[in-house]
Amino acid sequence: MAEEDEAEIYEGMRSHFPLSFGKQAKSLTPLESIHNATRRTTTTTTTPPKHQQQQQQQQQQSGLLSSLSSSSKSWLTNLRTTTNPSDPQPQKPQFAPNSDEHGEGSAIGPPRPPEPSLRGGDDEEEEEEEEEEEELMIGPPRPPPESNVADSDEDDGDGSGDEGEEKFRIPISNEIVLKGHSKVVSALAVDHSGSRVLSGSYDYTVRMYDFQGMNSKLASFRQLEPFEGHQVRSLSWSPSADRFLCVSGSAQAKIYDRDGLTLGEFVKGDMYIRDLKNTKGHISGLTGGQWHPRTKDTILTSSEDGSLRIWDVSDFKSQKQVIKPKLPRPGRVPVTTCAWDHDGKCIVGGIGDGSIQIWSIKPGWGSRPDIHIEKAHEDDITGLKFSADGRVLLSRSTDDSLKIWDLRQTKKPIKVFDELPNHYAQTNVTFSPDEQLILTGTSIERDSTTGGLLCFFDRTKLELVSRVGISPTCSVVQCAWHPKLNQIFATAGDKSQGGTHVLYDPSFSERGALVCVGRAPRKKSVDDFEAKPVIHNPHALPLFRDQPSRKRQREKALKDPMKSHKPELPVTGPGFGGRVGSTKGSLLTQYLLKQGGMIKETWMEEDPREAILKYADVAAKDPKFIAPAYAQTQPEPVFAKSDSEEEEK
Repeated sequence: MAEEDEAEIYEGMRSHFPLSFGKQAKSLTPLESIHNATRRTTTTTTTPPKHQQQQQQQQQQSGLLSSLSSSSKSWLTNLRTTTNPSDPQPQKPQFAPNSDEHGEGSAIGPPRPPEPSLRGGDDEEEEEEEEEEEELMIGPPRPPPESNVADSDEDDGDGSGDEGEEKFRIPISNEIVLKGHSKVVSALAVDHSGSRVLSGSYDYTVRMYDFQGMNSKLASFRQLEPFEGHQVRSLSWSPSADRFLCVSGSAQAKIYDRDGLTLGEFVKGDMYIRDLKNTKGHISGLTGGQWHPRTKDTILTSSEDGSLRIWDVSDFKSQKQVIKPKLPRPGRVPVTTCAWDHDGKCIVGGIGDGSIQIWSIKPGWGSRPDIHIEKAHEDDITGLKFSADGRVLLSRSTDDSLKIWDLRQTKKPIKVFDELPNHYAQTNVTFSPDEQLILTGTSIERDSTTGGLLCFFDRTKLELVSRVGISPTCSVVQCAWHPKLNQIFATAGDKSQGGTHVLYDPSFSERGALVCVGRAPRKKSVDDFEAKPVIHNPHALPLFRDQPSRKRQREKALKDPMKSHKPELPVTGPGFGGRVGSTKGSLLTQYLLKQGGMIKETWMEEDPREAILKYADVAAKDPKFIAPAYAQTQPEPVFAKSDSEEEEK
């Protein structure tokens, strides 16, 4: 019995502990430490609402809670909402009437000392406590009691500002950078599921990132070079995300599949045909392109040749439509950017003369625009974006401005935001997923102290909401806010580096950067074996080596002390050091032979003409080489007589 009792006691005690109690668990890196490592520094400048500014001023004036820590503040709020543990039974006779009138069932805090005038004193103290509560309130306000309608109305009025803040939940607490480019990243595309990211750069390459396959090193799984020596200017996924469009500085756009394999490139037009409608394709470098938002076989491109073209992906050698913008005078003005609307029923193009032209796709439509906004900007337009309802158009330009247009009345914009530096032709503008915010990037100026910023504007109030510092030395070009991931992508860079910054918040962002940040790279094992490949270099063999150039041979000969040695000058006067002086021979044997008459140098005294003609008779009688072939047809040569004697006379 005793053993059974002990077993029951042991089981009863063991039930209070988890099953893993006493076992050595594996050391895991907590997600909090990982997110703390990627947390951004406070570089955000916001414009708080008026009620928040008043509350901050009151706190500054009163000086309350200025020196309290976060733990002290949380303890104070808990203390105010709970009863006093030292006095579990508060005195009811004094506070019962008050609690009934104000809709509070229990007293808050320690019991107050009794006073002669219960009614008036209690009201004054409660008013003072309410004022203190308003000043000392930390965090969101508590829900109002149901019994008091007036108080609930006041609380609703006070909480409206907080709701306005909460609706702009911008995920900027943490940040990772997808690196790999050596110059500014000018193109960005995230597929609809949010698993793959494309980035194109001025270093002529496109990098592909996969959040599901990446670890914390954040390395790309593929690198492409669409056209050698041409910058990447635009990237766009198809609606089904199985292919993507790559637009570079060349005249031909390329189509790749999801894994980066080339499916084809569109044909190039004849540059000697003047009418652009008669050419089969673009004849100058492309400036932009976008896939149709609904149809998986239709894309749109714009070019420096002054035309927009609609293509069918199933046939790379033909185009569907050629659109020539309306110009004040004949000529070729480049189209700097283009875009579809949300449903793919309208096309917008930014023209080099600063105008914006919109075409509606309908039966029998042509190049005449339905909406023509003349002189919309003073410089090139770099980005255009339709709202979901198709009534609002955003435009970004290198004149350092962002304009919001109502397409029902296009005489003047609704709002113009100035002082937004822009030095790149690919700087875009876009909406947040709920289209309540507008975001765009800024470039770095030489004399400015601020870096590349990501600016957020309120669409309804038409005011600046927040500025987020992305990089102190790099300009922000492309930006996107993915609706499923709830993460913000911003590309930045300069002449020597480039990367894609991913901003997220672990509390309300999903997947994307959260998946790969907590995934540590694989550790190398002792049993790992990698066979080193044998590299056969044919140019290392002498047979395949290029012949060295003469310039290199001369440089090599100059460095050689023997070959570059200056030759010795002839000795003048008597000889010395074993060398014979200025005699008729430089060597002793030559001197002796010449003196003995065995060496006769007569060539210096002979006439070269006579020396050649003395063999003329032999050549005529016994020809050996070319003369026998022409013996019958060749006339006899007649040589002029020497006139040297006449000249002498």
